[in-house]
Amino acid sequence: MRLILWLLLPAALMGGEHPWARHAIDSSSRGADGVRLADVNGDGLLDIATGWEEGGRVRAYLNPGAGKAKQPWPSVTVGEVGSPEDAVFVDLDGDGAWDVVSSTEGKQRTLFVHWAPPEPGRYLDPDAWRTEAIPASVELGMWMFVTPADIDGRNGPDLFAGSKNEQAKIGWWEAPEDARELNAWIWHPLYDAGWIMSLIEHDMDGDGDPDLVATDRKGPNSGILWIENPSRRVHRIGTVGEEELMFMKMADLDGDGESEAVAATLSGPIVRYRREGDGWRRYEVARPPEVTRGKAV
Repeated sequence: MRLILWLLLPAALMGGEHPWARHAIDSSSRGADGVRLADVNGDGLLDIATGWEEGGRVRAYLNPGAGKAKQPWPSVTVGEVGSPEDAVFVDLDGDGAWDVVSSTEGKQRTLFVHWAPPEPGRYLDPDAWRTEAIPASVELGMWMFVTPADIDGRNGPDLFAGSKNEQAKIGWWEAPEDARELNAWIWHPLYDAGWIMSLIEHDMDGDGDPDLVATDRKGPNSGILWIENPSRRVHRIGTVGEEELMFMKMADLDGDGESEAVAATLSGPIVRYRREGDGWRRYEVARPPEVTRGKAV
């Protein structure tokens, strides 16, 4: 757990005399709300997608390499939408160009696909991108997060999605044969939620298909859960309704070949759950006293 704490709280653990340097790669808008990483141009470097929630912009950034990483990155506004909470790269239509899917809350409450230009040379041209809503997602919930995965083994990537507050759900969007026919995407609700934080694709039962691991922050069923594919059975990991679970990761921390569930709690410890028999054993790591709120690991 030392590595996780070091990543989460570097200033607290390494000492105030050695703070990490902050490098802004973009300061053009307001409220960048998390980042999602992928190598979208095949150069071996991780690129970034993000939604600027208050600014209403969804943007993509191409990693310029180590020599220029501390400078502003080459970037493009792929679309403008209301209150984008999340943005993630995925090649939805299989044309080789990485599109972006954004999740919006606020008054917008819609999932948007930002279609990338098929020509690599136009990837940073904002006029070459096209933004369309998934019609069935409109006003269906305050969308918080999307995780692409080939859930049913047909028609390429589908989309796990989650929302918060009224009408909050975890579910998945089934891709049609032609992904660009957005009217044909089908919503499959899986779980009544409170406030979704993480959605992680992970094969939890070793059967070869993608299950879904999630943290639900609010409500009587708050906690960590995983949903089995294809049965839709919900399994709980740890406490239910006792803590505000924030962002989490699945990782094999002890090298035994089994992934553990590690999560931050809002006002308590960092929690780690390790499989033992048919259950999960809880381990806790206290936060330093100067750190008042947990957010992510």
